[in-house]
Amino acid sequence: MTPERLIATAEDRAVAEVDVPFGPLEELTPAGLVAHVLADRRLGLLLVRRGGYGAGVFAGGVLEASKVGSRHVQGTTKAGGWSQQRFARRRDNQAREAFAAATEVAVRILAPAKLDVLVCGGDRKAIDTVLEDPRLKGLLPLVRPPFLGVADPKQKVLEQAGADARAIRIQITEPDPS
Repeated sequence: MTPERLIATAEDRAVAEVDVPFGPLEELTPAGLVAHVLADRRLGLLLVRRGGYGAGVFAGGVLEASKVGSRHVQGTTKAGGWSQQRFARRRDNQAREAFAAATEVAVRILAPAKLDVLVCGGDRKAIDTVLEDPRLKGLLPLVRPPFLGVADPKQKVLEQAGADARAIRIQITEPDPS
């Protein structure tokens, strides 16, 4: 057992590996793991994709504050030459505006929330762009795995991501029968 991972082997040599959520684990015992997992935390959630964003604060599994939104970002085009370059510039500008809107929501919802943990999801580059804002520098040390793959951030997606962020991931490996 380590502060980040618990590995248990059964009598039949099956192995269970548990990644400690919101680690590191302070008490390296099974009881310590259970207490750690059941502890109430103020969980921040930041989801950003190219055209949508969402931020939420969960306390004890209950969504206390949230905001989701979207901005239109044009898709790619098969046009060539000047048109293709013009559309690429337009897409880049639209993406920049969408990330700026996501940043403002994160500043308003997450920055003042006194979080214990921040879980992110969506597009890594988009998340990195939002978290580069100096007003969010206090959130960087709170970022913990998992990084969630999500659809366009709508309210239901945000609520489900809150449950997914608190889920315990266990990988079981059965022994080779031979």
